[in-house]
Amino acid sequence: MIEHWIEHNESHIQSFNEWAQKAKKDGFLSASEDIFEAARKIEEANKYLHKAREGLFHSPAHK
Repeated sequence: MIEHWIEHNESHIQSFNEWAQKAKKDGFLSASEDIFEAARKIEEANKYLHKAREGLFHSPAHK
């Protein structure tokens, strides 16, 4: 399930960055920065999901 969440988040990150670029191009600088920040937060969430995945595969119960 974690792998699915990571992949799902990656698609959102890509979409957010594309829309942030469009907003920036159209002069909506504040909104653009907010959308870029949302993408960064999802990237941060993925770091924790990767860490959780590693913990699941390296836990004493999994050995």
